Amino acid sequence: MEQMLFVNACVRGERSRTLLLARHFLEVYQAGHPDHVITERDLCRERLQPQYPEILAERDALWEAGRLDQPMFEAARQFAAADRIVIAAPFWDLNYPAILKIYLERISVANITFGYNEKGEMTGLCRARDMIFLTTRGGAYQEAGLGWMEMGARHLEALCSMYGIDRFQCLAVEGLDDERRDREGMMLVGLTQAEALADSLS
Repeated sequence: MEQMLFVNACVRGERSRTLLLARHFLEVYQAGHPDHVITERDLCRERLQPQYPEILAERDALWEAGRLDQPMFEAARQFAAADRIVIAAPFWDLNYPAILKIYLERISVANITFGYNEKGEMTGLCRARDMIFLTTRGGAYQEAGLGWMEMGARHLEALCSMYGIDRFQCLAVEGLDDERRDREGMMLVGLTQAEALADSLS
């Protein structure tokens, strides 16, 4: 049975445009894959702590003892076992909200989500064949030729290489804070794109 992990980093909750996009995508995906299980991880509800010194000390002690079955590593084990990863996070300060970075630090665990081969080269250990990043942006960065300023999707795509996830796809609805634009119409176009993306996944 296919397992999809939905990582919800939409800090405005149900008021979030990104979450609206994600919920629509997931609804269409589930309709086309009724036998697949979608598990949501709500980062706002979890409130994972940053890796402060005492948390890192506990993590290092457990890792060095080989106790990767401990609750501290549960998020990493879940991520590594998923067949497909969907991450929803808004565009904040050229990146994404801090709660997602905290989560990514928690799941980046050697011998769970990545490792090293006999040559010392990094190798991914995750099962997922693709990662899908859903986001909304107030500005039109791609249209304005400012794509180089966008760091969130670029970081996640790089992590896919580290985790061993072959395919990365990003759906971004841009320009939603520009009052000169038809923002409702742009969002409707984004929802249609989300439907097409969900339908394209085998």
